[in-house]
Amino acid sequence: QRDRGLLCVVEWPQDLVSLENSGAYSGLYFILMGRLSPLDGIGPRELGLDRLEARLDSGEVREVILATSSTVEGETTAHVLSEMCRARGIPATRLAQGVPMGGELEFVDGGTLAHALQGRRPI
Repeated sequence: QRDRGLLCVVEWPQDLVSLENSGAYSGLYFILMGRLSPLDGIGPRELGLDRLEARLDSGEVREVILATSSTVEGETTAHVLSEMCRARGIPATRLAQGVPMGGELEFVDGGTLAHALQGRRPI
């Protein structure tokens, strides 16, 4: 049984498959089929954000999980989506980013380490 109150937004169908294979998520998905990229002519209309807005306005969604990539375009897309959620009073969360499981710090790039430090949490 899927949790209809959780909506995970992904860029591509293969992202959905990866999340499903983890076995850690049981909500619904919204697939963008890309990410915002004005220089490439990809705006809100091309990603079907009007359909996402309708879904958010339905009253069923209680949290949106933003699972976009950590590229500039992915971060921009996540920001726009978080603002859509905020305007409707729906909490938006972002997948954690940082050191991979089993990873050694000496091999992790500085940008990833910076994200990991900024996103640290108590244990």
